[in-house]
Amino acid sequence: MAEVRLDHVTKVFSGDTPVVDDVCLEVRDGEFLVLVGPSGCGKSTILRMIAGLEDVTSGRIVIGGRDVTSLAPKERDIAMVFQNYALYPHMDVRGNMTFALKLRKVPHEKREERVLATARTLELDDLLARKPKALSGGQRQRVAMGRAIVRDPQVFLMDEPLSNLDAKLRVSMRAELIRLHHLYRTTTVYVTHDQIEAMTLGDRIAVVDRGRLQQVGTPHELYEQPVNVFVAGFMGSPSMSMVRCRLLPGDPPALAVGGQRWPLTDAQFARVPSLAGYVGRTIVLGLRPPAFTLPAPPDGPTLSVTVTAVEALGHQTYLLFDAPAHEDAAADEGAPAATPLSGETDEETARFWTARVDGRLTMALGDRITLGVDLDQAYFFDPTSHETLRPARTVRDHDVQAAQELPDRRSAAGIGHPLGERVPALAATARSHHEETG
Repeated sequence: MAEVRLDHVTKVFSGDTPVVDDVCLEVRDGEFLVLVGPSGCGKSTILRMIAGLEDVTSGRIVIGGRDVTSLAPKERDIAMVFQNYALYPHMDVRGNMTFALKLRKVPHEKREERVLATARTLELDDLLARKPKALSGGQRQRVAMGRAIVRDPQVFLMDEPLSNLDAKLRVSMRAELIRLHHLYRTTTVYVTHDQIEAMTLGDRIAVVDRGRLQQVGTPHELYEQPVNVFVAGFMGSPSMSMVRCRLLPGDPPALAVGGQRWPLTDAQFARVPSLAGYVGRTIVLGLRPPAFTLPAPPDGPTLSVTVTAVEALGHQTYLLFDAPAHEDAAADEGAPAATPLSGETDEETARFWTARVDGRLTMALGDRITLGVDLDQAYFFDPTSHETLRPARTVRDHDVQAAQELPDRRSAAGIGHPLGERVPALAATARSHHEETG
C-alpha cells in the first residue's frame, strides 16, 4: 500500500486552456478516494495521469514516496480497472487473470495460488474456464477487478467501472467493492460522475469542476458543509434548489423570494454571522428537498406551487415544481452581473425545485399545494463568488466531527470488524494473497 500525492498537476492538450488546472491532492495510504464531477470536468484525465497513460504538462505525481511523473505505467506498480472491462476476448477467465502475472514472470504455482484465492473471493471459481462472451456484465466486471487484485499493486485505479451495469447490479457491485476494500486495504482512486456512487463508496470525495479541485472531504462534510454553489448543487440527489433573493432589512431581516416575504428568526439570522453584511442586498438561498414540508405548519414561511412532476418511490415522494423568480445580483448598486449558479447546465437544472414528502400522500400532476419551508435547513451563498456563507459552529459541525472520530465509517453501517471474524474464508484468502509480502 502507498499514498498518492499530486503536486500542482496541470494538463493542457492544446491551446492555453488547461483541462486539469493546478490540482493538489493527497490520497492517504489505504484510503478509498473518489474523484467525482460532471462529464468533461477532467477527473478521468487526472486518473490517467496517475496511471501514466497521459503525460503531465506541469507538476509532479508521487506514489509511495517515489516521484513517478516520468515513469512508464508498468513501472508505477498500479492496477487499473476500466469502464469497458478491457478483457481479452480470446482468453478465458483464468487466462485474463494470469496474463499480467506471466509478464512479470511469477512462478506457475504462485500464479495459480493467487488466481484461485482471488476467484474464490469474487465467486468466480466456477467460471475460470469461460470466455468473456459467456459472462454477464457483472461477472465481466468481477473478472476485471480480479485481474487487478492478483497483481497485488500499491494502488488501484478505477475509471467508472460500474457505469455499464444495470441499476440493481450496480448496488450489489458497490457492496462488493466496499467488501474488497476492507479485505485488501489497497489505496484506491475511483472515478465516477455518479454522486450516489461517490457518497456510498468513498472514505473521502474530491469534487472536480472544469479541471479544478473544488472540495475534498468525507461524504458527510460535502453534503452538510459544501464550500460553494457547485458542490452544494452537485452533491445530493435530488440536487439542492437555489434562487437569488433579496435580504430585506428588519429586526430580524427577511428573505424576499418569488414575491413572498420569509422572515428569519433571530436564531436563523445569528446562525450565519456574515449574513449581516448582506442586508439590503441580493443573496443566494439554497434548500434541499427535506427542507419542504407538507402539509405546511400553521406558522412560518410557506410556498404555494403547482406540481409539475411526481416521482413516487414508495416510502417517499419527490414533487417537482417551477422555481420562484430570482433577483439579479446586478440590481445591487456596484455589483457585477450574476453568473450561472451551477455551471453550464444551470438554466436547465435551476428551472425546477424539488420537495420530499411522505410517500403515503397522493399527489398528481397539476395539483396546487402549499409547502412549508424550514429555514433552519437553509444554505446561503455569495451571489458573485458563489462561496458558502459559513454558519457558526452548529449541530451539523458536531455531527461531522463525530463521523470523523469513528474508527471506520462503514463499521457504523453494519460491516463488522475485523471482517475476517465475520467471514473466515475471506480472511484466509487475504492471508494467502499477501503471503509473499507478509
